[in-house]
Amino acid sequence: MTTDIHQFFRERGISEVEAIIPDMAGIARGKIMPAQKFAADEGMKLPESIFLQTVTGDYPLDTSAAMSPAEIDIVLKPDTKTVREVPWAAEPTAQVIHDCFYSDGRRVTMAPRHVLRHVLELYAQRGWEPVVAPELEFYLIEPNIDADYPLKPPIGRSGRAEPGRQSYSIAAVNEFEPLFDDIYQFCERQDIEIDTLIHEDGPAQMEINLLHGDPLELADQVFLFKRTAREAALRHKMYTTFMAKPHGKEPGSAMHIHQSIVDKKTRQNIFSNPDGTPSPLFFAHIAGLQKYLPAAMALFAPNVNSYRRITRAALAPINVQWGYDNRTAGLRVPVSNPENRRVENRVGGADANPYLAIAASLACGYLGMVEGLQPTDPISGSAHDLPFALPRALDTALRRLSESEALIRILGEPFVAAFSIVKTAEYEVFLQVISSWEREHLLLNV
Repeated sequence: MTTDIHQFFRERGISEVEAIIPDMAGIARGKIMPAQKFAADEGMKLPESIFLQTVTGDYPLDTSAAMSPAEIDIVLKPDTKTVREVPWAAEPTAQVIHDCFYSDGRRVTMAPRHVLRHVLELYAQRGWEPVVAPELEFYLIEPNIDADYPLKPPIGRSGRAEPGRQSYSIAAVNEFEPLFDDIYQFCERQDIEIDTLIHEDGPAQMEINLLHGDPLELADQVFLFKRTAREAALRHKMYTTFMAKPHGKEPGSAMHIHQSIVDKKTRQNIFSNPDGTPSPLFFAHIAGLQKYLPAAMALFAPNVNSYRRITRAALAPINVQWGYDNRTAGLRVPVSNPENRRVENRVGGADANPYLAIAASLACGYLGMVEGLQPTDPISGSAHDLPFALPRALDTALRRLSESEALIRILGEPFVAAFSIVKTAEYEVFLQVISSWEREHLLLNV
């Protein structure tokens, strides 16, 4: 990827630029401007409160614990490695992901992209370099313009919606071949490296696997892929949703994170000893995930809908057991050679902010390694038969995060304060909504 942004513009005839940042929910915020007015060196300004806007578009009543009451501006500076085309735009358009700074040069530490950068810096200080590979599930759905109605799978090429679950079906994927042709084309033009595409368990539920690599680059790719999949689906008169649980009686959508670590000098996987056996750091990493994932749950399940996925009857994990090639466990160790030994964190939902989920997953493993923790014995049976060990509601998860001094220290107190303010406000608004279930079963019976 070129680092000369204006050369990129000239070579592709770019006329407009989207200067974007991921907010707390992972939504793209920013400004659109003519390419000739894009000043990469000067940066642009947005209000600091952009990171305190809730997913409903509102702002918490009290933000004093996270920001100045003066509503100061922050400066957006482009990460030149992230310049890409916007392949669905009508005019030749580029998008550039930005980092955020205060006017005195300090980083905005509550920015999700900074949180991941900071965790990676902690690894670098010990000579470690994490490698991740996200797997992202999502549903295709029929356009839904009335939120009171349940979602439906869309009509495919056959003229019919899927009648039932079509796990791993090639024919079911080919029902939407024109859409996936667009998605692949859009991803290629944005350097989003898709490894595989499969049909998952739910009706019109799909999964894409991204090639392994640098965590920040992979978080950028997930962030951009979500935009890409939504835009491509709209072209075909359907929606793409990354809700964790869009259908009441169907499986939820996850974002699994495969993670390993290489030594920066030797380029060897530190999860394996020279003789190919698992290393003490490998087990300590798993132990850190086991110890700290429950406290970090709000970062993997950041919305009220997220917790509808965490049920014993579904395919999602309900605890932090680990096992070799065991898909019922929250932490799975896939079959691999010593060079590719890794841990798959299966806890997170597709609705999680990829920067925060990857940062939290690596932070938990990091704490296990620096604390020299030991994991439980691996489980060989079904982890779904064991007790719940993860929070089952957003308010509980936020309380657990606020009580974890180790996670607050590694993720940053300003970020945790801002994240908690935003998510608490969203939860309080949710509690004001009366569901159809309550009207159906409580209206005349209690």
